[in-house]
Amino acid sequence: MDEPIRVGLMGLGTVGLGVAQALAEKADEIASRVGRPVVLQRALVRDLSKARDGAEGVSLTTSPDDVTGEDIDVVVEVIGGETPALELVQRALHRGKHVVTANKELMAKHGPDLLAHAAEHGVALRFEASVGGGIPIIAPLLRDLLANRLTTVHAIINGTTNFMLTRMAREGQDYESVLAEAQRLGYAEPDPAADVDGIDAAYKLAVLASLAFHTVVRADQVYHEGIRRLTTADFRYAAELGYGIRLLAIGRLIDGAVQARVHPAFIPVDRPLAKVEGVLNAVELEGDLVGWTMFVGPGAGPRPTSSAVVGDIVEIARSMASGSRAFDAPPLDRGLRIATIDEVETQYYIRLRAIDRPGVMATVAGVLGELDVSLASVIQKEPAQHDGSAEIVATTHNAKESAVRQAVERIAELEVVSEVSNVVRIEEGKG
Repeated sequence: MDEPIRVGLMGLGTVGLGVAQALAEKADEIASRVGRPVVLQRALVRDLSKARDGAEGVSLTTSPDDVTGEDIDVVVEVIGGETPALELVQRALHRGKHVVTANKELMAKHGPDLLAHAAEHGVALRFEASVGGGIPIIAPLLRDLLANRLTTVHAIINGTTNFMLTRMAREGQDYESVLAEAQRLGYAEPDPAADVDGIDAAYKLAVLASLAFHTVVRADQVYHEGIRRLTTADFRYAAELGYGIRLLAIGRLIDGAVQARVHPAFIPVDRPLAKVEGVLNAVELEGDLVGWTMFVGPGAGPRPTSSAVVGDIVEIARSMASGSRAFDAPPLDRGLRIATIDEVETQYYIRLRAIDRPGVMATVAGVLGELDVSLASVIQKEPAQHDGSAEIVATTHNAKESAVRQAVERIAELEVVSEVSNVVRIEEGKG
């Protein structure tokens, strides 16, 4: 075989170590598929003295120049975060190196610019592992589904929150208990904000929506709302109404504008997405030719993520070995408007606590009606023994987000209402 294709690895944490091990364990298989050996030349780390089980035989360096130098063909970035990853990836592209990254924050905030930079320098930038871990979704969007006009993305793309919501639904545990369990099992970080506040999913949706709708959707244009307000009561009422609760990432193309939002949602229990449990991820797409299609698999972890990273390395290596040009930057030139959350129209679940006396529901319904929000159903529970207040659960027909927000603010100010406990969007969907 010809001279090897040499890889420089930025980061040797859990994912980086998985990539290094996969390249070593599958060296013969990869070489047979590429036509040339693919070898890990060296890895960039912060501390050379740190013990790293499983990294025996890997050449280490603390200098970024050592993984972007003349003897490197493909740079793999698995550091994560925006800094210093952005500067290092820019440096690699400027030096004419192909780049593979698993960094969703980097691609959500700077992906379009980096893809243009890669095209300018005639190199590839691959990022399959940035969304969905081991689920192949970026490549289908870049190639297999290009003949489609995609109009909808529904996704469960955060394994931590999906694990937590599954536990809350199945076992009736409260938020704090399932968070502690997720942290104990290593699914949630000590600071879980990125996951439980929907930030991680928003980064991933920015990437998916940009590719699906061929327009630039940046991270700060994606509305996100987390799961902290959900209680066991919400899961109980959701089940009574025939719904499950998921942290849903939604991208839609409506009237020439792109909606991009992440938030908890009631979804019918018979929808496939409602059956995606635990740490699994899923991405559901609707296109004019393919109809509805769904991708399901492990969304995180060293092995699924390294599978996606090594797959991108192999793709680039095969292009190099055959002398063909790597794929050009995806078209993101439609320039579509990004809609605000206030423009969304959907159904809503509203849970509130009010004084248990005649006419209360009529007062609440009157406020909703003034803002063109019509009720679909109302459930009133037994009065609480300690204060005589009653919990009321209402669902609405399709209504505009801005109207529902105004109505909820007014309802919360009513003398007969002690609190509006939660508001959750209902996404009936098609898939």
